[in-house]
Amino acid sequence: MSPTVLIVDDHAAFRSSARLLLESEGFQVIGEADNGESAVEKTAELGPDLVLLDVQLPDIDGFEVAARVTHTDSSPVVILVSSREAADFGPLVSSCGARGFVAKAYLSGDPVRSLLDG
Repeated sequence: MSPTVLIVDDHAAFRSSARLLLESEGFQVIGEADNGESAVEKTAELGPDLVLLDVQLPDIDGFEVAARVTHTDSSPVVILVSSREAADFGPLVSSCGARGFVAKAYLSGDPVRSLLDG
């Protein structure tokens, strides 16, 4: 069974390219959100295996979204993405409930799958 994914980013072009990339690598994209509040709502509504979550969103940041959606045993895996490097965010990545981080420039199925399986 293909892992299901919710893509959260405020830029439609990134959502589109991430969808194409992940679908070509065997993931099933079941939804998209363009801000943090809708990400929280769609995570509850759709129940994805994975939330690919941009750090910088127009309303609440990705760290807060991750904390909100990863508080139960049935929570999805959250992987944060950003155009910046993980080191720019210090301990925020590991303390918010996310499984890990992938820089947008290096987004591909391999690092996503290894974090999902991890």
